[in-house]
Amino acid sequence: MNTVEKHFSKPGGIREMLSIAFPMVVSSACETLMTFTDHLFLSKLGSEHMSAAMGGGMTWFMMMTFFIGLTGYSTALTAQYLGAGRKNLCPLVTMQTFIIALLAYPVILAGRPLAYRLFVFSNIAPEQLVLQKAYFNILIYAAIIELFRNGLSCFFSGVGRTRIVMLSAIIAMVVNITVNYILIFGRWGFPMLGIEGAAYGTIIGGFCALLVLQAAYFSKPNREEFGILNSFGFNKEIMIKLLRFGYPAGLEFFLNYMAFTGIIMVFHSRGLVTAVAATIVFNWDMVSFVPLIGIEIGVTSLVGRYMGAGRPDIAHHSAMSGLKTGWIYSTIILFLFVFFPEQLVKLFSPDGSKVIFDQAAPTAVTMIRLASVYVMIEALVVVFSGALRGAGDTFWTMCISVGLHWFLLPILILMLNVLNYSAVTAWMIMILAFMIFSFLFYLRYRSGKWRKLKIVADTDGAGF
Repeated sequence: MNTVEKHFSKPGGIREMLSIAFPMVVSSACETLMTFTDHLFLSKLGSEHMSAAMGGGMTWFMMMTFFIGLTGYSTALTAQYLGAGRKNLCPLVTMQTFIIALLAYPVILAGRPLAYRLFVFSNIAPEQLVLQKAYFNILIYAAIIELFRNGLSCFFSGVGRTRIVMLSAIIAMVVNITVNYILIFGRWGFPMLGIEGAAYGTIIGGFCALLVLQAAYFSKPNREEFGILNSFGFNKEIMIKLLRFGYPAGLEFFLNYMAFTGIIMVFHSRGLVTAVAATIVFNWDMVSFVPLIGIEIGVTSLVGRYMGAGRPDIAHHSAMSGLKTGWIYSTIILFLFVFFPEQLVKLFSPDGSKVIFDQAAPTAVTMIRLASVYVMIEALVVVFSGALRGAGDTFWTMCISVGLHWFLLPILILMLNVLNYSAVTAWMIMILAFMIFSFLFYLRYRSGKWRKLKIVADTDGAGF
């Protein structure tokens, strides 16, 4: 075996990284494709339908982000217990995420009036507002499905069995796209429901994914290996650990997504033309970014496992393998953004009136081409933030990430609403600010303080 092969296959190498990360990349890509297809189908009904789905969908997801981020730390915690040789505690972590989900659901539903106020405050066009509320009002009830689904996905990610997460995501995507096509356009004898049909398709697809994960979790081999049936109930020690190290991730996710939703709303407040241009750009930005989350999960899982085993050197090697993998993917996206932006924009051309779309297209093309500047930096951000979280350095990761997003939002407001710059100029300044601020993740990782953290103790959950 030559030097390259040894580097590729040794613990923490690219092969091990890909074995975990690739299914998660596919899973994230499926989630992206579902949202992308929703917007693409709705764009054929009119550009305002597409913008409404983005605004309503992001607000719905924003209301779950704190709890998804909080329970999402169960990936790292499960991985650390696995690395420490304590498999019986892995499902106990998952059970605590279920308890949190049940408590969170009524809180999320109670937040609906705040979402309505956000829509009105954003001053979006009336024709978009009506559609956006209709979409949001259906999706909000599916929050419990997404919370349970997230908890099970984190279990399988933490133990390194990400193929089942990939399978559930593929099934969700196929079901979602099929149901959306039927209900949005009224095919095969079903009524034409438009944007409401898109919401129902999202719910049905997510529920099917949950059933797949549930079947795998309670399968006989999984029950016997991890002692699933002995994990029901509240565990004070693990719950405290999950809350302590998970709340920064939850708070970070919530504040970041709130800022990002605010960025979308600021663009949408500039009228339908700017709203359409921004929606198209952020659809493609989602394509460039969301699959990287799969790599981040792989890095978090491997770093958590090797830190739990007391091997920070291999944890570092895992992070570097993740960075190389991320840059390979981002290079492909960079090529598409630079050379094919016109073709990417034309995909969202409506079947009916194209007046608004034709006005928005030149702006969208320029913004996509500018986005190519930062796609490589995105890979750096997700890998180093994932490594820091896997090691337990969640507080500083939260501070840097939240600071970045809330630095960008006021810049955009200043550029568009105070100085009255064009959408393209504001976008260019935001990209520059993002690139400068993002290197704080690298500096925090390079400091090496994460190497000294120890999250899992030998006595955790000893009573179980």
